[in-house]
Amino acid sequence: MKRLVLFLCTLFLTAACAQNKSAADTTLDFQESLNKDFKNPETSPLPKDAIKNFKSLDFFPFSELYVVSAKLTKTPDSKPFEMPTTTQRKPMYKKYGELHFKLNGSNYVLSVFQNLELIQKSEFKNSLFLPFTDLTSGVSSYGGGRYMDIEIPEGDTLILNFNLSYNPYCVYNPKYSCPIPPEENFINTEIKAGIKEGF
Repeated sequence: MKRLVLFLCTLFLTAACAQNKSAADTTLDFQESLNKDFKNPETSPLPKDAIKNFKSLDFFPFSELYVVSAKLTKTPDSKPFEMPTTTQRKPMYKKYGELHFKLNGSNYVLSVFQNLELIQKSEFKNSLFLPFTDLTSGVSSYGGGRYMDIEIPEGDTLILNFNLSYNPYCVYNPKYSCPIPPEENFINTEIKAGIKEGF
C-alpha cells in the first residue's frame, strides 16, 4: 500500500504541474517519473530480480490526437460499491460522474470513480480514477486495461490526456491486486497513447 501511495503521489504531482505546461512536456515528465519510480527499489512494483535489469517502460509516441476536452457530469446519487479486482480483494468505490468527449470522430462516455479509502487522505480528496479498455487492449497494450488519474475540475470541463495512461501494477508483479475496468468503460477505438504492455 505504501508503494502504491507513493506512486499515486507522483502521478498527481505530475497532473498538478500540467496546468502550466504543454501536454507534450507533461507527458515527458510523466514518463521520466514513472521510469525513475520503476528503477528505485523503494518504489518499484517489479520483483527484486527484475529491478536491476530494468531500463525503461515502453510508451506509445506522444500524440495530440489523444488530448481531448471532456465534459464532466456528476452523479451525486451513486451508491458505494465493491470494485472487482484481479484478486479476492474488493475495495469500496463510488461513481463520481461521467466524462463526455469526442475522439477519432466518435462520441464516448466514460465513468470516473473515487476510492473511498484513498480520498480520506488530504492529498487525494480531489482525485478521480479512470480505468478503461480500448481496441489496443490485448494487442499492443495490456489486455486487462489501463488507468488514468485525474483531478476534479473547478468547473464541468477538463482535459483528458491519454498519453498519461498507465498499467496496473499486476502487469509487473502478480502480488498486486488491481481494479478491473468496467465494461461500460470500453472505448471502441485504438488509444495509441500512454503506456504499452511490456518494457
